[in-house]
Amino acid sequence: MVDPDCLFCKIVKGEVPAEIVREGERTVAFRDINPQAPTHVLVVPREHVIDAASAAAADTGLMDALVREAHEVARAEGVVDSGYRMVLNTGAGAGQTVFHLHVHVLGGRGLNWPPG
Repeated sequence: MVDPDCLFCKIVKGEVPAEIVREGERTVAFRDINPQAPTHVLVVPREHVIDAASAAAADTGLMDALVREAHEVARAEGVVDSGYRMVLNTGAGAGQTVFHLHVHVLGGRGLNWPPG
């Protein structure tokens, strides 16, 4: 399922340009256009799912696939040994601006805690 008005669905379909980093059977990973770290890649499912809570409730293994792919992105970007962060924002109040599930993979610099 895709949403014809969703930016990330359009990127997945190749209708909107993006710097694609990796493609998997269930996922597409591309560079964030407003990077917050030297490595800032978004991993999205090919199917339109609104957020992490929806994916978890459906229990189709999609969250597992996203985390596996995020780790592979981190490996390819060379940030596994130094450490990386995976961020999932769920809802506007948490900072989600595109309502298509996505994992931010951030690394390449110190990431302080607490975030935000």
